[in-house]
Amino acid sequence: MTAAQKADVQNIFNGWKNLGNLDYVSCWFKKSADFIADSKVRAALVATNSICQGDSVATLWKKIFSDGVHFDFAYRTFKWDSESAQKAHVHCIIIGFSCAPNDNPKIIFDGEQKIIAQNINAYLQDALNVFVESRNKPLCNVPPLLTGSQRIDDDNFIFTFDEMKDFIKREPNAKKYFRAWYGAEEFINGKKRFCLWLGDCSPNEIKKMPLAYERVKNVREYRLASKRSATRRIADKPTHFGLEVIPKTNFLLVPVISSERRRYIPIDFMSPENFCSNQVNLIPDTTLYHFGVLTSSVHMAWVRAVAGRLKSDYRYSGSIVYNNFVWCSPNEKQRAKIEEAAQKILDVRKKYPDSTLADLYDENLMPADLRAAHRKNDKAVLAAYGFDENFTESEIVAELMKLFEEARKKSRR
Repeated sequence: MTAAQKADVQNIFNGWKNLGNLDYVSCWFKKSADFIADSKVRAALVATNSICQGDSVATLWKKIFSDGVHFDFAYRTFKWDSESAQKAHVHCIIIGFSCAPNDNPKIIFDGEQKIIAQNINAYLQDALNVFVESRNKPLCNVPPLLTGSQRIDDDNFIFTFDEMKDFIKREPNAKKYFRAWYGAEEFINGKKRFCLWLGDCSPNEIKKMPLAYERVKNVREYRLASKRSATRRIADKPTHFGLEVIPKTNFLLVPVISSERRRYIPIDFMSPENFCSNQVNLIPDTTLYHFGVLTSSVHMAWVRAVAGRLKSDYRYSGSIVYNNFVWCSPNEKQRAKIEEAAQKILDVRKKYPDSTLADLYDENLMPADLRAAHRKNDKAVLAAYGFDENFTESEIVAELMKLFEEARKKSRR
């Protein structure tokens, strides 16, 4: 947004908090809500889908709903292609809203599907009016989710496989300081990249490696030249990444961004010698049970309902998605079934060593035995929640939102 547009947002939402995550189109919804207050007038607007996703939902709709506005109908996300010479692919929604009583049924349009709804909440779900707000820690007793490291090194510490081989050939003593490096691209698509991490290396040892020393010097100079004071401060530790998140135990890796075309976000266990960027999330000290629940249809229903999006791809965050997810409370037998099913998923994956996670989770290419393993895991997780195994995704979301509201109220006591 331009400075003038930002000023518009501040003026229209005067006194509201967390406005930085709102799209400019939010202004029209706020103005419309003001105009139709205490009347029978109805409004409908086309908008970018971001206003009903992620942390924008609570920021925009919580107050507007409390003032008596409700949704009369909604079209869920669809792609709009502009007619301009430079094609713009925009992901849109349409929302009809009012303060007036509605004698007609509420309708949600989802592609060719027409859903008669009891209520349309701000996530465009037939469910309770809940608002999933940012949380610093999980609502349930589960391991915390962390975001990976930020190098802030002007790419001095990052290498392709060939670049690493050439560097080690010229600087053999540096070999033991290389680690596999994973962002979402590397993890999902099997792209090989490596980082040079000199955090445990003494100054004397670095001086014996002139090429490594040159990289450290470049990083320090790059950080000192930054306009950001926080970046300049970390120039004093140029052998380390700018922000280091390095688990000491095995952890689950969850990509920050993953394609909407996948039924399941690919996740996997990783060992601590693998280093990760801030394009992935890390959950240390996890078990097969945690893996099974997170890779289930239940959790994916929650992701699709509340996560932010990049275009239409999932943006998995700790503060909105993970920390607000309500976990089941399985008995011993139910937990064992989830763990067994989760292990089966991992075992089946190993049968395809030449395939990346992108290959395995392509809906057109997913092997039948992997799909069957996921279905068995879905069934085990649904049973642990007490959900019918034939629940639709909409029904799962509605139940999860009830559980969320109950857990949120309980956490405030």
